[in-house]
Amino acid sequence: MGSTVKSSSLGYPNIGENREWKKTLEAFWSGKIEEPQFQQEMEAIRLERLRRQQQSGLDLIPVGDFTFYDRVLDTAAMFGIVPQRYGYEGGEVPLALYFSMARGNASATACEMTKWFNTNYHYIVPELGGAEPALTANLPLQAYREAKEKLGIDGKPVLIGPLTFLKLSKGYAAAETDAWLDRLLPLYGQVLAELQEAGAAWAQLDEPVVCGDLAEGDAARLQHIYAELAKAAPELKLIVQTYFDAPDDYKALTSLPVAAIGLDFVHDRGRNLQAIAEHGFPQELTLAAGILDGRGIWRADLDAALALVRQLQAVVPAERLLLQPSSSLLHVPVSLAGEAKLDPALQGALAGADEKLAELALLASAASLAADEQDETVTAGFAASREALAAFDALPERRVASVRASVEQHGGKRSERTSAFAERRVEQQKRWQLPLLPTTTIGSFPQTAEIRSARAKWRKGTLDEASYETFIRDQIQDWISLQEQIGLDVLVHGEFERTDMVEFFGEKLAGFAFTSNGWVQSYGSRCVKPPVIYGDVDFVDPMTVQETVYAQSLTSKPVKGMLTGPITILNWSFVRNDLPRSEVALQIALALRKEVAELENAGIGMIQVDEPALREGLPLKKSRWPEELRAAVDAFRLATTGVTDTTQIHTHMCYCEFSDIIDTIRDLDADVISIETSRSHGELIHSFEENTYEKGIGLGVYDIHSPRVPSVSEMVSMIERSLRSLDPELFWINPDCGLKTRGREETAASLHNMVAAAREIRSSKRLAASST
Repeated sequence: MGSTVKSSSLGYPNIGENREWKKTLEAFWSGKIEEPQFQQEMEAIRLERLRRQQQSGLDLIPVGDFTFYDRVLDTAAMFGIVPQRYGYEGGEVPLALYFSMARGNASATACEMTKWFNTNYHYIVPELGGAEPALTANLPLQAYREAKEKLGIDGKPVLIGPLTFLKLSKGYAAAETDAWLDRLLPLYGQVLAELQEAGAAWAQLDEPVVCGDLAEGDAARLQHIYAELAKAAPELKLIVQTYFDAPDDYKALTSLPVAAIGLDFVHDRGRNLQAIAEHGFPQELTLAAGILDGRGIWRADLDAALALVRQLQAVVPAERLLLQPSSSLLHVPVSLAGEAKLDPALQGALAGADEKLAELALLASAASLAADEQDETVTAGFAASREALAAFDALPERRVASVRASVEQHGGKRSERTSAFAERRVEQQKRWQLPLLPTTTIGSFPQTAEIRSARAKWRKGTLDEASYETFIRDQIQDWISLQEQIGLDVLVHGEFERTDMVEFFGEKLAGFAFTSNGWVQSYGSRCVKPPVIYGDVDFVDPMTVQETVYAQSLTSKPVKGMLTGPITILNWSFVRNDLPRSEVALQIALALRKEVAELENAGIGMIQVDEPALREGLPLKKSRWPEELRAAVDAFRLATTGVTDTTQIHTHMCYCEFSDIIDTIRDLDADVISIETSRSHGELIHSFEENTYEKGIGLGVYDIHSPRVPSVSEMVSMIERSLRSLDPELFWINPDCGLKTRGREETAASLHNMVAAAREIRSSKRLAASST
């Protein structure tokens, strides 16, 4: 037997195998349970997820990665970093205040929410600048003690690292970075010192910003940070954990005064292995090697993974090697072992968090064997994996000749509209005769319990097709009428037939499959069940024409056709890993191009192709952005440029930083784009104060993720600021995002106020004041 190789994990899903976490949160928010019961139920969920990891055989089990909403928000609350508008006076942050920061309340808007690096998970952005930070509660210590006392787990506490936490925060100038570090480091030091005193052996500090574009001085800051933390807890073994790419300065990272460095060997494009080959690995450090994809759901090629481990073992001895996923398993379902409805060949190729931990245990066992040793369990496990992958690869849907030929025909050529925007705009205005500052919504309306129940019955077969279609038509008719009463200028059918903006289209396209329970967390209690793109994507039949045409028949006002764009479908799905993502995007775009044509042929002259995820899949390093953005624009334009000049193409984006991709937004050549701006408190408007934008644009005037109804004056203020930088002739007024998660009464009230704000601004005096 060779030396034992140990296993570790970076984090585990919060939600529970049956979304128990989501249900508990929403029961608490709705007042169905009180805080003591909420805490009790959350503890049960927390302990169950620890038991599952314990049973997997992990050597180092993460603790402290569980959250009631978001780990970045947890860190802010732990340090008393609470915006002044909440009236916080110090001490431990109460649960009501914690959730107010995430969701807003009647008197204060929520904190900004944005994407966690290039994933579909959202985090709450800390706002610095309020009261002096202080340690209000040592959350990692609480988690460590709970795991040890109740389950006998000597866990590995997990924290957001200081540099990453600071870089993800807002409310301070670059020149204040070191001053803020000086405030935060003693608090981190206190957390770690108390963990050391409690007996913790390891602590993981997540620093994914190291794999992005560090600012000048950040390398020195990292040295300072970890020198200080090492002094604060000298007996505690610190792991500086990176992921989602490779660090640019490998030598600086591996010179930090810590016990271990975590590297991602899945999403690093081979750069981490290359760095180790060139520079070696320090003898005093442990390598926490991310060898299994923490973000994908595909069964690992164990032979390839073991070959990678053997390369690492040539440099790093077994006693200083930890095998682990490339990132937290937060991004994958808890388990995919029970997906019996799938084709067995496909199901056998899937792996959720539990299956990945089982693969990790198998690889650790294999890596612990000497070269001439064999183990029956390892041999059988590897053979089963090879057989499963071979059966999956043999599926005919994986290679469709007609799809491949179409991609080859269109690939490399950018699609163009027949005329430039200025010419199209004239023709579109002649057709639509819209008022100044037209009002509309983003697409979806509230998905009530009644709608969800009807859909569930229809899927189970207890509600027949005709009855379900009648039900959906009644919902459409109701909301078309309500939109007309409110006074909106451009209407939508409401998307009542859709469970999810990506799943709906995936169900109607070839090449997709759907799990029964493959849920992952997106933000807060919002869980999504991403489609699985396992084969070549192709158009089958019209997907949205029936409902859209019916809605248009009910009104003389224009009704937008609503589609999800190719990059969003790509980024919000689990994507096959045997083709370049750009090629899969073109397959999706070609299918959507056919749907756009079907809508136009049916008389629908406004078509919205949403791309909320356009930016979120971008690499951490900006040097890689141009290639990725060009591929995204190519796919969008392939989907949308086959229409006539009078057909108006809309798109929508939300909840990410747009200021540095404005040129790309312009390059999409959409006639109208709507973008979130209220949740970021209007900061995006600053981008347009410095850059002209000559196409139609709507900057969302209220935050739909908060249950509060915004006042007319709030929205007037937002519109007025926007019109100082944007042409009123091109400006649209809309909410930040779809209204699926909101209630009917608050939706109607908010939209009434939005239309009132638009009418107030349309007066010539207000417009003149706004434009000067």
